[in-house]
Amino acid sequence: MTSHEAAAGRLPPRQQVTRKFPVVGERQPLPEALDLARWRLTLGGEVARPLVLTYDELQRLPQVEVTADVHCVTRWSRLGGRWRGVALRTLIERVQPLPAARFVQFLAYSARGHDSSLPLEVCLHEGVLLAWALDGEPLSVAHGYPLRVVAPTRYFYKSVKWVREIRFLARDVLGYWEREGGYHNNADFWREERYVAGNLSPREVARLRRTADFRLYRGRPLLSLDLRQADFAGADLAGVQLKNCCLAGANLRGANLRGANLTNSDLQGADLRGADLTGADLEGVLLMGADLRGAILRGTRLAAAEFWRPGLPPAQVAGLDLRGAALEALLEAQQRFLREQGVLPVAFASGHEE
Repeated sequence: MTSHEAAAGRLPPRQQVTRKFPVVGERQPLPEALDLARWRLTLGGEVARPLVLTYDELQRLPQVEVTADVHCVTRWSRLGGRWRGVALRTLIERVQPLPAARFVQFLAYSARGHDSSLPLEVCLHEGVLLAWALDGEPLSVAHGYPLRVVAPTRYFYKSVKWVREIRFLARDVLGYWEREGGYHNNADFWREERYVAGNLSPREVARLRRTADFRLYRGRPLLSLDLRQADFAGADLAGVQLKNCCLAGANLRGANLRGANLTNSDLQGADLRGADLTGADLEGVLLMGADLRGAILRGTRLAAAEFWRPGLPPAQVAGLDLRGAALEALLEAQQRFLREQGVLPVAFASGHEE
């Protein structure tokens, strides 16, 4: 973050600025999303005038271009994007929501059944957009072409890609990331509403600390747990989902973390020497001051992972094995740090630009 950006107050808490636009979630929609001759956008539910639009009809509506920042829940921010599309308010005025309508659900052309929701008041008054272009160019398919939601006042998981249907509801319905990942339903980035509160009792957390036995929780996301300074040296945490958890200062030396999901967790100052994180998801993980000497990060996901931040101790990374890791997803400052430490694979360090 530059001093100008800080002075402008544009960066929410614990976000990193990037010029990149990382791809998060699914990369490809269902095939029918890309057949524009048959593509349809359906609007219904608690409305007086249901509506079905072809892609041509949608693009003939009054268009707007707005500048809006993207703030991802995994702690990266892309500032100043110029989005072109149709203001959602334009469509809301056409369908005339009934008095019972209080929420708006967005459904995607998605193999996962991806969806999300926002209060109707947010959609009316906070600049929500249905967009097909960014910075003067059509969106890429991976970023939501031919049409995506852009909700500028919420974390970006609320901005559904490949939208196909908009439903007006009397009662809210949790979206995909809220159901499957424990993400916060309000998603206000100024309040850091990333996840719901911890989902284990103090007694269960104490048992984990005492036994380091995670077998009961495999296949179940563990959210926002306080496990700082825990001793999990050599423990089997393969496949465990510890999202938005505090593991600062924890002893994970030699631990088996193969395939673990540690999204947004705090591992600052943790001992990860020789730990095996092959195939783990480290998106948004804080690693400043962690000891990663000899750790294995083959095939890991690293979007917005932080090894270094000004004013904090850097991670120790000598002998770190990053072969096959998603290094292109690292933000610019993190790539630079790892390059300076000499741990980036030679092919990546010599053949990729930030």
